[in-house]
Amino acid sequence: MDVGVVLNIQRFCTHDGPGIRTTVFLKGCPLSCWWCHNPESQQHQPQVLVAENRCIECGECARVCPEGERIYDREFRQRHCVACGKCVDVCPAEARQLAGRAMGVEQVMEAVLRDRMFYEESGGGVTISGGEPLTKALFLIKLLQACRQTHLHTTVDTCGFAPWEHLEAVTPLTDLFLYDLKLFDDERHAYYTGVSNALILENLRKLCQVHGRIWIRMPLIPGINDAAADLQQAADFIADLPGVERLDLLPYHAHGKGKFARLGLEYALEHVKPAGPAMLAEAAERFRRCGIAVHVAGEERKL
Repeated sequence: MDVGVVLNIQRFCTHDGPGIRTTVFLKGCPLSCWWCHNPESQQHQPQVLVAENRCIECGECARVCPEGERIYDREFRQRHCVACGKCVDVCPAEARQLAGRAMGVEQVMEAVLRDRMFYEESGGGVTISGGEPLTKALFLIKLLQACRQTHLHTTVDTCGFAPWEHLEAVTPLTDLFLYDLKLFDDERHAYYTGVSNALILENLRKLCQVHGRIWIRMPLIPGINDAAADLQQAADFIADLPGVERLDLLPYHAHGKGKFARLGLEYALEHVKPAGPAMLAEAAERFRRCGIAVHVAGEERKL
């Protein structure tokens, strides 16, 4: 398993762990969060994204597509497109984009090591994200081992929905975990993400017993997980966990809306507006009262 499907390798990241980092996004996720800002990361295989407003109807995509003119049919494209990339290569308007490509560990490391100087000067390194990187546990282990061999700081960004054996296997190879928590009410968690949170919470408890560097990430989504009872339940849970260094509150944004459209999917949170400064400050203060260090994404100071 030296090959994985990589969605993107993003350089000069400053929000995925300490210092300047390169974030490797792997494709495939067991969750289907309504607010996902990278919905093209959910499926395991490559996909073609289509910006229909850029299409000039030249017919080049239909000419090269194995399915012919039916490539224009959105529903047919979702079911039968094999993401061969032929239509992407010939589109003169760049209305098509291939999301995901197979890469070996050596290819990924070649890209990562280009910025080694910046990691060393800033205390940064490599972050493996997704999707959910633990769905490709063997590839993830190989990649982390390669980072270890080159003495790079490693961070794994996970939602925690994976067999404990997979999470346990990457623990000694990971310097820092970014652990995503969404909702604490199990029924609503399943409704908004597609899965129960029981395994996620249990894995976090276990991880905190064997690893001392964990940053919890929690999106703050008005009307979904920002009620006082929800926040207090989260605060009570996190406050009792050893190994948690801080909580990152991530204000909701609709940056993924356009990507849903390009995948031919409906965006379910059209009505939701981002939380304002007062709501963010109130939420941060609730966690701080429980002794939790809080960082609000987008702000330079800790609240």
